[in-house]
Amino acid sequence: MKEERSLVAYIASSLDGYIAGPGDNLDFLSAVQTEGEDYGYAAFLSTVDTVLMGRRTYDWVTERVEFPHSDKTSYIWTRASQPSRGNLHFYGGDLGTLVRDLKARPGKNIFCDGGAQLFGALLQADLIDELILSVVPVLLGSGIRLFPESPKPKNLRLSSARSYPSGLVQMHYTRTTPASDAVQP
Repeated sequence: MKEERSLVAYIASSLDGYIAGPGDNLDFLSAVQTEGEDYGYAAFLSTVDTVLMGRRTYDWVTERVEFPHSDKTSYIWTRASQPSRGNLHFYGGDLGTLVRDLKARPGKNIFCDGGAQLFGALLQADLIDELILSVVPVLLGSGIRLFPESPKPKNLRLSSARSYPSGLVQMHYTRTTPASDAVQP
């Protein structure tokens, strides 16, 4: 039997649960930057061939650097229709339909690479299979929250946890129940 691809969110947050500070500021990530340490990111990227990213995150990234996932099939979730460019697709439809379609295709895992609106929508629709969360030992106090105000209850199982000398703690969670069996409030 063919094993289904997983949709994996690999994301960092502050200790108090923000993925960006006010004004989309990501400076808090520099608190754990260590020469030669990528916290498993390169190894993780080798397990994916498809990327989902929100339009706001895509714009923020491409204003600063060349799109980092140009070697992968990428879908930018957006309300603004735009033609595809090579393996870069702009998608405004239903996320459930897109994810089910991607999972039905052969390939490696699917990476949710931000932002908060996309992550929240995928989480609320029970589409995320795995969450790799890196917690940076910084308190931001405000900004863009990792989780929506009222997330649907989820059953998760801790697969692994690792702490690093920089103070970063990385936890890998998997969903323990099918979406239809999620914990009810």
